[in-house]
Amino acid sequence: MTDADIVVLRQKIHGLSAEGYAEELRARLPDRDVVLARTPAEERELLREASVATGLTVEEDILAEAENLRLFACVYAGTGHLPMDALEDHGVAVTNASGVHGPNIAEQVVGSILSFTRRFHVAWEQKRDRQWQSYQTRELQGSTVTVVGLGALGEATVDRLDSFGVETVGVRYSPEKGGPTDEVVGLEDERGFHDALARSEYVVVACPLTETTRGLVDANAFRSMPPDAVLVNVGRGPIVETDALVDALRSNAIRGAALDVTDPEPLPEDHELWTFDNVLITPHNAGHTPKYWERLSGIVARNLERVDETGAFEGLENQVL
Repeated sequence: MTDADIVVLRQKIHGLSAEGYAEELRARLPDRDVVLARTPAEERELLREASVATGLTVEEDILAEAENLRLFACVYAGTGHLPMDALEDHGVAVTNASGVHGPNIAEQVVGSILSFTRRFHVAWEQKRDRQWQSYQTRELQGSTVTVVGLGALGEATVDRLDSFGVETVGVRYSPEKGGPTDEVVGLEDERGFHDALARSEYVVVACPLTETTRGLVDANAFRSMPPDAVLVNVGRGPIVETDALVDALRSNAIRGAALDVTDPEPLPEDHELWTFDNVLITPHNAGHTPKYWERLSGIVARNLERVDETGAFEGLENQVL
């Protein structure tokens, strides 16, 4: 087996092969030996020598043999599935893929909002029926958009909404940090959060799933939203209480919803959410981009350049451990 500085573990994301990721890393790091592990045996053998590994996860039992491993670059933004305690015990730094999805998921959000604003689905239906008939639409300009979560996804979304002349409210854990929105309220500020919902035509969920955000958008939240509000969820399904969402849709308490994530997921084919004409459902597809490996390899390359400069696996971009 070839010695390796960087081991790319077996993985596929959005139909993109790990070979493409390895090629991007080789192009950015021509002085490093980048090796793709194609089998479990190759992963185990290569991890015994490599100082850097990148992939979906690394098994805890393999860590005991990976004596030289100093950095694990996770290809997901979320790291809750990783054996973080074991990685810390072995002195392995961990980074994630935060920000890689920013441009494409922000485009999905803006596209969803525009779809409900300009009602493109009506045009598609009329085209199918060869029907030339005017229909009512709305303007996005002057609307209020609340974005829950001002991480990489939320900031990218706000940046793209800026040119539409909307008022934006950001909701985050630490409102004292401010943000790119016209106003920022705290995630645990119930009064401020519900005030934002009450004046929003669009509510975008772009935050991670935590104990605080689980069930955040519940029946009480839907009661605060105006009847012309549209919910856009590109975060995680359980952040929105599904039964409460269905009740709100049944009673016309909101205008509609655009859901890239659901709870449960995948959404069963007999689930009631499929039956609503005012619900746009995409199969957790907002994260898909042909530039995934390009952006992720850029993060890894910049981090290794920093390691070369400092001699330490500290202060890295997207470092979570």
